[in-house]
Amino acid sequence: MSDRLLVLVRHGQSEWNLKNLFTGWKDPDLTEQGIAEARDAGRKLKAQGLKFDIAFTSVLTRAQHTLDLLLAEIGQTGLSTKKDLALNERDYGDLSGLNKDDARKRWGEEQVHVWRRSYDVPPPGGESLKDTLARALPYYVQEILPGVLRGERTLVAAHGNSLRALIMVLEKLSPEGILKRELATGVPIIYRLNADSTVASKLDLAA
Repeated sequence: MSDRLLVLVRHGQSEWNLKNLFTGWKDPDLTEQGIAEARDAGRKLKAQGLKFDIAFTSVLTRAQHTLDLLLAEIGQTGLSTKKDLALNERDYGDLSGLNKDDARKRWGEEQVHVWRRSYDVPPPGGESLKDTLARALPYYVQEILPGVLRGERTLVAAHGNSLRALIMVLEKLSPEGILKRELATGVPIIYRLNADSTVASKLDLAA
């Protein structure tokens, strides 16, 4: 039987995570802590004895840098990697680059909370979580999942909201359930799938 392995990891802490800014499609790099988180993720995967056949990431620096650092730790620098904006973070539109506290002062606590935590209400000029799922899910189904089911050991380094899209399908979560799901930076989640693409086992490598 093939080892239908899929590992998801959110990028390490970015410079804008640290500054409490809405990031979205803006392109800050990792902080020192984020670099350490990415390396630690690689060490955790190495300790599990895992190797990969292919990797996927977004077109944003923080996800690509996380992937590079992680692969260096497991000795797989140069692994075949596909980059696609389908895996980009949710686009926060007019909120991008704003401090979250400043946004609350401008639009009000309740409105900003709705934009951040509702399933289908987008911020001005941006995407809702539902919109993010609408671009990430087809990419998962068409580009990532078939390889996993063929036995290609697959690593995806991406973002909190684009990974939520994949997790929603994998774990059969409702819109309400996925909103409550928090993803820590730099923590790999290891899934092994059944032949019908359902989850056979899940291991979260949080410390």
